[in-house]
Amino acid sequence: MNGLLKFSVGILALAGLLSANWVTNAVNPHLPGNDWPTYGGNNAGNRYSPLTQINRQNVKNLTLAWTYETGDNTDPGQRGMDIQCQPIVVDGVLYGTSPRMKLFAVDAATGKQRWQFNPFTDPAKKPRFHPVRGVVYWADSDRADARDKRILYSVGAFLYAVDATTGQLIDSFGQHGAVDLHEGLGDKETLGYDVANFSIRVTTPGVIYKDLLITGSAVSEGGDAPPGYIRAFNVRTGKLAWVFRTIPLPGEYGYETWSPDSYKKLGGANCWAGMVIDEKRGVVYAGTGSPSVDFYGGARKGQNLFANCVLAINAETGKRIWHFQTVHHDLWDRDLPCPPNLVTVKHNGPDGRPRLVDAVAQATKDGYVFLLDRDTGKPLFPVNEVPVPTSPALPGEQPWPTQPVPTKPAPFVRQELTEADITTRTPEAHAYVLDRFTNSRHGSKYMPPSEEGSLLYGFGGGAEWGGNAADPDGILYQNANTMLWWLKMRDLRAQTNGAALTKGGTLFAANCAVCHGLAGKSNETSKTPQAAQAYPDLTDVGKRIPKEQIEALLVTGRGRMPSFAHLSKEDREGLVNYLLKLDAKPTNAPADQHNSVVSTPIPEGASFPYIPPYLNNGNTQFRDQDNYPAIKPPWGTLNAINLNTGEYVWQVPLGEYPELSKKGIPPTGTENHGGPVVTAGGLVFIAATYDEKLRAFDKKTGKIVWEYKLPAGGFATPITYMVNGKQYIAIAAGGTRYGLKPGGSYVAFALP
Repeated sequence: MNGLLKFSVGILALAGLLSANWVTNAVNPHLPGNDWPTYGGNNAGNRYSPLTQINRQNVKNLTLAWTYETGDNTDPGQRGMDIQCQPIVVDGVLYGTSPRMKLFAVDAATGKQRWQFNPFTDPAKKPRFHPVRGVVYWADSDRADARDKRILYSVGAFLYAVDATTGQLIDSFGQHGAVDLHEGLGDKETLGYDVANFSIRVTTPGVIYKDLLITGSAVSEGGDAPPGYIRAFNVRTGKLAWVFRTIPLPGEYGYETWSPDSYKKLGGANCWAGMVIDEKRGVVYAGTGSPSVDFYGGARKGQNLFANCVLAINAETGKRIWHFQTVHHDLWDRDLPCPPNLVTVKHNGPDGRPRLVDAVAQATKDGYVFLLDRDTGKPLFPVNEVPVPTSPALPGEQPWPTQPVPTKPAPFVRQELTEADITTRTPEAHAYVLDRFTNSRHGSKYMPPSEEGSLLYGFGGGAEWGGNAADPDGILYQNANTMLWWLKMRDLRAQTNGAALTKGGTLFAANCAVCHGLAGKSNETSKTPQAAQAYPDLTDVGKRIPKEQIEALLVTGRGRMPSFAHLSKEDREGLVNYLLKLDAKPTNAPADQHNSVVSTPIPEGASFPYIPPYLNNGNTQFRDQDNYPAIKPPWGTLNAINLNTGEYVWQVPLGEYPELSKKGIPPTGTENHGGPVVTAGGLVFIAATYDEKLRAFDKKTGKIVWEYKLPAGGFATPITYMVNGKQYIAIAAGGTRYGLKPGGSYVAFALP
């Protein structure tokens, strides 16, 4: 072999070695793909890893590598949330949050704590709890040593900047390390009320573009919801950079799709589920939720842009590029429940030839996947505007006459309830559910809400906040819930026999009823469906919880209940008195000029908080008398969808009820909260289920190839990363959902 040939062979061998290491990342710990640097794994939100050390052949050998105990949820008197956080890993350090919203850094190879930041060290400030699903990492690209490294995360109404190395607040950011998230939502002169008096928080982290943190927010779904504007803050200073108003002001694009004064009395239309960024295009993609109030839109006649929209926004300026609305004039709480997923798929071009297309995949609560061109927002599969029922509707309501329905992919959950769907688990359960079915409205999922009561799918997902995963081949992995919900509207006048509400009753109607129901209970006195309420039944709450504890919960929040510390102490006392039936005198405050139905304790001429004439019975699942879902299985699934063709690769049950499995019943799937991760090793990892297991599925077949019972429910999305040549799978085990035991740990797995 001559020298030139030897040299050529050597170069080729070296190139092959480098290529292999680029894929497996098994040698150099700093190669791309070793870290999990953002919520969703990368800026596109793919939840995809190129790591292959753990693969289909050896995943059966996975063992527990380390456990990190946050120290929370161990003392019954000091419990916080379940952990919904998908941690991040940067340069061998894992960052996450605890049930009581502490931020921490641990060694990603050992779980040994480096530091912990507690936002509630000031004894004068009571904690305010809400879900925290992730954190944001930023490093100063202008400094060669990148010594300025920050973690940004939100607690209550404040955005914090914490030094990623020391765990200390960065004093130069905002006001001594914190920014008030009310900034940029508008002032009293514009909106007619002071937004600072109302609750706002961030449950899902934003995204970084250059030196900007772009973020959405979570707000109330009742009449006290401030607007859900999308905003950008300077990462270095905390200063507000731009605002995109999802409820347009007069003169702005989309204003005509609302009633003229909607922006003064209604909020919501917020991006609470997260967003993604295309750095090359300089575009942020976000999905928004429904406008307030859920289930009644008489004060917001019209299509209601930019609620329930996929949005493409210029990341530098905040200007709208395009929008696509998935539900017009939402009456069913069909928020876009998870971040978009930026994918590249193969579709036919105008000439009929296949071409690669950069796209946005958005999954919905009611089981659709909208696949949109990333540059134009146009659907890659046809979307039809389908006529839907508009009557009978509640007085004052004007439902939109059509709704968008994609032709592909087919929905990943059931769409309309039929008698054939009713459970046959036992003859007694079938008879129980059939009775409610016979005496309720059912059919189109777009039936307008009514006082008669309806059985519907799609209130709670379908898709959920855990999101989905996509591999480079264009396969989308989506977990799904199929739950049946019971919706019954109530006339506020009839509820109070035409009398004015008491002060506490008015506060409850404005702040609490959209979740708990008008009377604090969702069950009816006769022919009551077994209720698995998404929010607790407050009937006789005083017999279960002392008054002092109720008062404390209004300040701190817990679970999905936000803090109501923005209410005055007097108002909180009035609310508690109403719950405990100690609130007897109606308020003498003048009637809301926009609502002649009830009197409210807000100043004369004010529009906010808005109290609608009709309120719902609380977010209530319909289950059989044994508390199992009222329909036939599967109740939860994992789906693999080929976005190139719109066809399903496979669909399998996700989770099981152990007691049913012991009886020989095949896996039914369970309700699930948390999302999947897909790897180049041919695996999909997901927990999320009632049975508290973390599972690995073969991504080609949907077959379970490994599972592990977690110390508590894994109601979060796992991650995978590599440190010192070893690949890990890690997940938060926070528990508490579905009445399960609480947990406060993170666990990681690796090969022996």
